[in-house]
Amino acid sequence: MLVLAVDTSTPQVTAGVVKYADDAYETLAFEGHVDARAHNEVLTPLLLECLQTAGLTSADLDAVVVGVGPGPFTGLRVGMATAASFAAALDIPCHGVCSLDAVVRSHDLAGASDDEVADAPGLRLAVTDARRREVYAAAYRDTDRVWGPDVAKAAEVLAKVTAAVPDGVVGAVIGSEKHCAEVAAGAPGGQESSGMISVHAQYPTPAGLVAAADLSATPEALVPMYLRRPDATPPKPKPKSAAIPDIDLSAL
Repeated sequence: MLVLAVDTSTPQVTAGVVKYADDAYETLAFEGHVDARAHNEVLTPLLLECLQTAGLTSADLDAVVVGVGPGPFTGLRVGMATAASFAAALDIPCHGVCSLDAVVRSHDLAGASDDEVADAPGLRLAVTDARRREVYAAAYRDTDRVWGPDVAKAAEVLAKVTAAVPDGVVGAVIGSEKHCAEVAAGAPGGQESSGMISVHAQYPTPAGLVAAADLSATPEALVPMYLRRPDATPPKPKPKSAAIPDIDLSAL
């Protein structure tokens, strides 16, 4: 199965083509462009470049996988709209996946062996930038999500996980390196005890996105994970100018 993979939930625009067969994920092409303000400009050219690199045409694709967040409002909808458009034009399924799930799977596929994943101590957190001095986060036992996704101040994430999963101890934080370090620094006892939590920088990869999807299932409608309202707000109504006369429309 040849799968087009897209994610715009982080500052990295992720585009790629993955060959999936027998529970193995072979990345045929991967382009990642880091610019939080350029999703709309670069995504489609990157996808077309990936197809060219893989020696494929869009007609060769069997499915599309796209990260549905959580992520910033504008960037997220660019990726989802583009993925949905490709799928609709080609009449192939489009699977939406939680982008934080893809971060964890991307980390595993990037080099961690099955034994290392199984032996990893405690829970793992996936963390990405939510702006406003907050992060998006979710907690995993192996690859199963046991908490989240949620949005919170970085220093509050570990306490929220502990409250929701009392028997879980966080052993690793994966995702945006800066924000992962801020989450780890919120460990009980402050910075000194955060050294027990390993930090791993990781953006979503095409293979991680595909691994997070259930390609055998009928895809559900794409629903973006907006965990809060967008920064933009409707303008407040202004009072009518006194210079504009009142008109009785019923008399016209």
